[in-house]
Amino acid sequence: MIFNRFTRTAGFLFLTALAGLGVSSCTKDTDGSPQIKPGNPAVTALSPDSAAGGALVTLTGTGLGDIRSIVFEKGNVPAGFQSTLNTENALIFRVPADVLGGNQNIIFTNSAGNTVTVPFKALAYPTVASVSNYNFTKGTVLTLTGNNFDDVTAVAIADSVKGISDAATVVSKTKTQLVVQMPATTLTRGTLSITNSTGRMRTKQEFVNLDKVYQIFTDAYGTGYQDGSWGDAAAVTTKEFASGTASVGKNFQKGNWHLIAFANWSASAIPYSADYTYVTGWIKGASADYSLYLTTDAGKAGFGDFVDKNKIDVKAGVWNYFKIKLSDMDFWVAGKTLKQVGFRIQGPDKQDETFYFDDILLVK
Repeated sequence: MIFNRFTRTAGFLFLTALAGLGVSSCTKDTDGSPQIKPGNPAVTALSPDSAAGGALVTLTGTGLGDIRSIVFEKGNVPAGFQSTLNTENALIFRVPADVLGGNQNIIFTNSAGNTVTVPFKALAYPTVASVSNYNFTKGTVLTLTGNNFDDVTAVAIADSVKGISDAATVVSKTKTQLVVQMPATTLTRGTLSITNSTGRMRTKQEFVNLDKVYQIFTDAYGTGYQDGSWGDAAAVTTKEFASGTASVGKNFQKGNWHLIAFANWSASAIPYSADYTYVTGWIKGASADYSLYLTTDAGKAGFGDFVDKNKIDVKAGVWNYFKIKLSDMDFWVAGKTLKQVGFRIQGPDKQDETFYFDDILLVK
C-alpha cells in the first residue's frame, strides 16, 4: 500500500510538470513592450510642441501603445524611446540630439504600419565650439566649428550696448562648419550674431578688430617696437603664423632663463591709460607643455620677474590664444609709460625650446 501511494504521487507530480511545460511553451516571447494590438493611433496633444535636442516630450491620445518608430521629418532623424514604457494613451520620448531645426512633422508608426503625424518646431540654435581666429580686419575669413550652421541666414559682428551691428558675408556652410568673411566696422571688439531658422544667438567668443587696437606685434613689430630679447635674438618668420603672414620666433636656450622682449624706446611708447582692458595674443608651443610669464616694465614687479597671476600655460606644438584682463594681472601701474613687454620661461632644463608669438595686442 505504501508503494502504491508513492507511485500515484510521483505520477501526479510528473503530469503536473508536463502540463507546466506545455503552458510555458505556448507563451509568446516579447521585448517587454505592452501586448497591445495595433490600431489607428490618434493624437490629443504633444507637449511641448517646440524644443531643442535632448528635451523630453509627451504624446497623448489613443492607440499609442503599439508605436514602434518615431521619426523627425527633416532629414528623417529617428528618435530613441523605450517602447516598454508605452501605454495606450501616452508615449514619452526625447528630441534627438542631431535634430534639424525648424518647423516639421514628427511621424509615429506602429507595428502594422499605421502612422500619425504631429507638427513640431525643433529648436536648433547655432552653437560655436571653436574658431580659426579671434582677430580680424575687413575681408578676413573666419571658420567657425560647431553645430546647426546648415540653415544660417545671417551673420554680423555686433555690440548690443553700442547698438552697432555690421553684416558679415556667409562664404559657405555645413551642419558643423560656418565660414564667414568679416566686414569693415567701427567696433573695437564684439561678438558674432548668428541667425538660422530657429532664431538668433550671440557667440560667447569675442572678436577683435586689428585696425582698432594697439599693435605690439602683428605681421611685423608695431610702431616704435623692436627686438629687446635676452639671450638669443628673436626673429620674424613667414614659416609660422596664427594669422596674417608672419610671426616672431624665439629660441630659449637650455639651462638659461631667456626672455623675448618687445621694446619701444621711442616717443611712441604709450603712457598709462585706464581705457585699455585686455592684453591678447597667440603663442605656438614648443616640444612639451610649458608656462610662460608675461612681464612688463610698467608693472609693480621688475621687468623679467615671474609673477604667478601673469602665467600663461602653453600647450606643446599648437597655437594657444590668450586674453587676459589687465586688472587681473601685474601689467601696468597708473602713471607709468609702457616700454617693454616680454615673455619669460623658467628653464628649459632638458633642451633648447622655440616658441612663436603673433598678434600681441592691447585692446580697449
